[in-house]
Amino acid sequence: MADPSSSSSFQRSYDVFLSFRGEDTRNSFTAHLYKELRTKGINTFIDDDKLERSSLIVLSENYASSGWCLEELVKILECMRTMGQRVLPIFYNVDPSHVRYQKENLDKHLLHMKKKEEYGEAADLEDALTQVANLSAYAYQGIATYIWNKLFSRSSNYADQNLVGIESSIREIKSLLFTESLDVRMVGIWGMGGIGKTTLARAVYNQISHQFEACCFLENVSEKQDFLSLQKKFLSQLLEDENLNIKGCISIKALLCSKKVLIVIDDVNNSKILEDLIGKHGWFGIGSRIIITTRNKQLLVTHGVNEVYEVEKLNDDNAVELFSRYAFKKAHPIDDYVELSQCIVVYAQGLPLALQVLGSFLFDKSKRQWESQLDKLKKSPKKEIQDVLRVSFDGLEDNERDIFLDIACFFQGHDKDYVMEIFRSCGFFPDIGIRVLIEKSLIFVVENKLMIHNLLQKMGREIVREASPKEPGKRSRLWIHDDVNHVLTKIRELKKLKEYPLTCPV
Repeated sequence: MADPSSSSSFQRSYDVFLSFRGEDTRNSFTAHLYKELRTKGINTFIDDDKLERSSLIVLSENYASSGWCLEELVKILECMRTMGQRVLPIFYNVDPSHVRYQKENLDKHLLHMKKKEEYGEAADLEDALTQVANLSAYAYQGIATYIWNKLFSRSSNYADQNLVGIESSIREIKSLLFTESLDVRMVGIWGMGGIGKTTLARAVYNQISHQFEACCFLENVSEKQDFLSLQKKFLSQLLEDENLNIKGCISIKALLCSKKVLIVIDDVNNSKILEDLIGKHGWFGIGSRIIITTRNKQLLVTHGVNEVYEVEKLNDDNAVELFSRYAFKKAHPIDDYVELSQCIVVYAQGLPLALQVLGSFLFDKSKRQWESQLDKLKKSPKKEIQDVLRVSFDGLEDNERDIFLDIACFFQGHDKDYVMEIFRSCGFFPDIGIRVLIEKSLIFVVENKLMIHNLLQKMGREIVREASPKEPGKRSRLWIHDDVNHVLTKIRELKKLKEYPLTCPV
């Protein structure tokens, strides 16, 4: 083994560092384990001074007799405490209790160290062996698969060059989660469709998941699926068993009340999902954290989450960078496209989904094609964007739909009190209707003025237009002067026909 004290820095160029007693297992168990890990694509290193993202410790009969191995063990556990490294002990032909209580070969090495008056270091080694023996171990069958899942399904080194402008949001959410506390906490991430709720939740999840015994990320739970399938997916991730045989509803509390878990329930639109899957704080072990993303703030309030984080749109600088990473594969626009890029950013108004969709679409397109797409966007929004935004509208009741469409077509930027009086006279119940739209992130109020995101306004107007694309007179609302003139002209013409009916000669 390499001398662990020679490591001056911990460069994470490998996925797994393998610690073992060479004389015991180098040409047998460890050789087979190393081969299997490499076959799975897990970058594994042995006999090196770099301590990586995870460490496998093969504890064999004579492991404790090697001073080299024991010093390396102390360094591994130090990295576990200070760097969040995962440590997995494998007990090969040795009982964990023998490791825990320093039996047999360990005594000789400790006695030798104490004779040299290295009392402090000897105590560190005794403590290290006790710690590693108390860690959850894993049978050697399927170790490679287990490690692969740990590394690549929830990596703590999550990084994506296309994540822009979310660092401060990640920090705020992590502070709300307050993982240092032993209580169970639920935190909601709330915002309009396409604002980046899932991206934020995934980034936070991957940064803190190594602190938990079990983790689960349930994405897009709003998509239609029966509860038993959702429950099976939920428990399969937390119990790390894809072959769970669930034939009916089972007690999630009974299974998880002693586990420290990290759970993300993404895109919730139904309170029953929360009631059935994450119920109450007491269902989970101390230190557990639950993150819920939704467009509906009321779901979070009703379920009793500890904190709610509202996701804000990107500022202009971050919007330009995010768009550029998709449109040009770099952090800023190409010189000839700066002005056109700015037009796209103005259109998207800081909505990450729109910036990503349009950036990807315009990548490697000519300036003429960019200009053509901009002209097209003025008339109708891009379908991929509208489909995401429309989910919130489709979940509204008829009264709220009417209020939303009226705001989108006529009342953007108008005084809230004035508009509510109009709605009351129309029998729209605006006091509750306006609140529902705000809670579902469809509108917001600034200085008592009703405001709506540019793309949500375009979506609302497109919904009205779709009812009769070619005949404005059959639409429920008209807001474009040319359409109004067209309809009024046709009405006048019809009125003239009625006033001067054609008569047949006798």
